[in-house]
Amino acid sequence: MGIIVFTNESGKDELQKKKSLVEYTVVEKFRQMLDYEIAEAFLILTDQYTVSDLKQLPPIPVIIHSVNKTLSDLQLANNFIRINAWPTFLQRDNWEVVGDEQVVKKVLDALGWKFTIVADKPGMVAARIVAMIINEAYFAFGENVSTKEEIDTAMKLGTNYPYGPFEWASKIGLDNITSLLIELSMENTLYKLAPALQQELQTSI
Repeated sequence: MGIIVFTNESGKDELQKKKSLVEYTVVEKFRQMLDYEIAEAFLILTDQYTVSDLKQLPPIPVIIHSVNKTLSDLQLANNFIRINAWPTFLQRDNWEVVGDEQVVKKVLDALGWKFTIVADKPGMVAARIVAMIINEAYFAFGENVSTKEEIDTAMKLGTNYPYGPFEWASKIGLDNITSLLIELSMENTLYKLAPALQQELQTSI
């Protein structure tokens, strides 16, 4: 299957680590994607696009990175598939995807990648959980329960997570974590930002 990929260096590196027989071309600018009429699918691993950009693409399978906004929010046709392409998430053996099952199977089966179809909700499943873990770690840090390093070590040893919450936050990006938490907190106050997280975000800007 020939796929045109629009991504940054992080996404490119993670994509190359996945085992697949797919042939793909990486483009640097979104507009270049419109020139590839022979593409069988598009894979967009960055959020550097607009809905009007997406609607200019041919009606073939299009996988987009969209953590906060749902396909329903974006009002996209059923040839679109939604994934989470946050740093580290592309490395997962099993991708969470939102989309029409037939379209999803056509692309991801051809790639040989495992997937689980989930509900079209902000954050899907894993990003919600990871964001909440990071937020709770910032609550603990802000209350002087322990240091960041000790919390990271305790979580990795106690839960076998690949990263501690602060390591994860650094890799994913505080802006990504906080934007999802803010989106989720509009419906549930349990996702309200920890003061220490909010303070660190402000000082990092």
